[in-house]
Parts: sequence; structure tokens; C-alpha cells
Amino acid sequence: MAPPNQLGKRVKLTQVRRPFIIGSTAVPFSDANPKPPGVAENHTHSWKVFVKGVEDTDITYWLRRVQFKLHESVPNHVRMVDGEPGKPFLVTDTGWGEFDVNVKLYYVNESGEKPQTTYHYLRLHPYGRTEEEKQAMITEHGEVRSWAYEEQLFNEPFDAFYRILTAGAVPKGWKPAGGKGKGKGRAAAQPPPLPDPESGEVWDRTAMIPASNRPGQPFSRETEAAEIKKLKEAQAVAEEWTQKTLAELKAKEEELARLKSENGSATTATGKAAS
Repeated sequence: MAPPNQLGKRVKLTQVRRPFIIGSTAVPFSDANPKPPGVAENHTHSWKVFVKGVEDTDITYWLRRVQFKLHESVPNHVRMVDGEPGKPFLVTDTGWGEFDVNVKLYYVNESGEKPQTTYHYLRLHPYGRTEEEKQAMITEHGEVRSWAYEEQLFNEPFDAFYRILTAGAVPKGWKPAGGKGKGKGRAAAQPPPLPDPESGEVWDRTAMIPASNRPGQPFSRETEAAEIKKLKEAQAVAEEWTQKTLAELKAKEEELARLKSENGSATTATGKAAS
């Protein structure tokens, strides 16, 4: 991490977000996925755990290294993976059990940010409240997917890092061709114009997400809209229950007040009769 005085000042009142995915996939050993030689007899699955960009975009311009801390029973259970542009941070292995993976994110030196830790549960078997939810986790090839959409938020980044984050969107895998030679005679290659927002195309160095879902890509604006709809429906149900509960409470308070009034009147009448 570079010293703060080399990174400039923090850009006040600014937040930059970058979407990414933490996930795992697991496939049971079978004729289609044979167990490699030397794998322990009790191992039942091959698996992968990863950190990558949405739509496989490059995230190494803000994330330089990921540490995956696996279960202690796994040989070499602490794995460090350095970033390669355009590739996921990936660990592969085999096993028989599920466990929490400690995932530590190391940001590029220009960020001036300390590493952050998150967690991912490695699943070998489908899970869900219903059979439909369980089946949704399994691909046609028997692969069990457990993926989570995340957003990295950089609050008031240092100026040097802010310039990196906002250097401009480019198509996935794009590299400037440039002209030959040096100095003024060399042409600076510029990326093409941004795609139409409705095209669903996702570029590197942006917070873009796809417009709709497709096989192998479950996170999109379509997913986001569906989740917002679910939240609004749940909010409407909660508000309905709240209004119903408040109405019942008000009715009971009125009934209590009526009973107290009747009890007070009866007590007064009894006192007068006794005198």
C-alpha cells in the first residue's frame, strides 16, 4: 500500500461502486466428471471457488490479490491468488464436505485501502426452502452453483485511485492499438463510443451489469427489478399487517377504556347506595 502522501487527497463526498461476484461451483464425480488419479477415496466432488467480475469483466484494476482460507483439513488451506487481467481469482480442489471460505480482498496499491474480509459458503449439494429452489441451483450438467452478487464501495477514494477508477470505460479485453513511433507522431488510440444502455452490453472499468439473465449469468437489471418487486410486495404485506395490528390495538384500547368507565360508574353507584 502506497503512503497516503503519494496518493493525493481524498475526493470528498464521492462514492464509487464496482460490482463483482463471489461464488463456487461443485460437480459430483461421475463418468462425465471422473475422479482424477491420486484423489482421496472419500472425495465426492470437484469444486471451484472464485472472485470475478460480473459478465467476466476485468476487476484487477482495483483488486490485485485474493486470499482464500479454506477448511484446515484441506492441504495448503491458505491460497493466495494474484490477479491476471481478464481472469477470475480462482481456486480449484476436490473434497467431500461443505465449509465456510474466508475471502480476503487486497486492493491495488494506488487505493491506499486496507484489505477487507468476507465469507463464502462452499456448497456441494443444492439447498433451498423448496424443491424448485434446490433444482434452480443445478445446471443441466449437474453443476451446483452458489453465487453471490456483491458491490465494492469506495468511499472518498484517494485522488490517485479515483483517477484509475474513472479513467473511462472500455470494451471487454480492449487494448489500445496506438500508432507506431514515439512523441507527437504517435496516434493515441481511443476506445469506441459507449454502447446503447438498452443493448445490455457490459464493458470493463464500469459499474455496468447485463440487461437480462442468460445461462451462466444470473445477475442483471432483470434480476434487480425482480428483487425490487419482491421487496415492494413484502413491504406492502408488512404495511397491511401493521395497519391491521394498529386497528386491533386501537379497538382493544377503546374496549379497555369503556370497561374502566363502566367499572368506575358501577363503583360510584354502589357507594351512593351504601350511604
